[in-house]
Amino acid sequence: MYQVNDSVVYGTHGVCEVTAVGRLSMSVADRKKKYYTLRPVYQKDSLVYVPVDHIKLPMRLVLGKEEAEKLVEEIPSLETIWIVNEKERESQYKEAVRSGDCRELVRIIKTIYLHEKERMDKGKKVAAVDERYFHQAEELLYGELAYALGMEISQVGDYIAQKLGR
Repeated sequence: MYQVNDSVVYGTHGVCEVTAVGRLSMSVADRKKKYYTLRPVYQKDSLVYVPVDHIKLPMRLVLGKEEAEKLVEEIPSLETIWIVNEKERESQYKEAVRSGDCRELVRIIKTIYLHEKERMDKGKKVAAVDERYFHQAEELLYGELAYALGMEISQVGDYIAQKLGR
């Protein structure tokens, strides 16, 4: 069970701080259940209520600094996940984003980046579905890395490039 002040990643909400654990007095909430009250770090005016005993999306603690640094070092060795069929590819992307797994997010970003580069070299546009999931994966991953490494989200891309010698 998570505690107040824990930093967690909850599905597509990204990094959140647990601000309360307990029963809610809202009419839409089951008053017999305990809920986590989560405040998304990058959406200060938002709150998310998650039943403690029925978490619909994966929730986990935020990466620590060492874990984040190790993940960045692993980027070159993580395989891409290109699937030719657009519907199957979108399904794979959706599941990866929903999981909140950092390695899967890196794989999405890496796959789409390389495919996008290839298409642009041929004078072609990027598929809308790829572009949408690229930005969503990047937002989630960069948000967590920024939080774990104590930097601004806008610095994460340069940090990764510098660490990988690019």
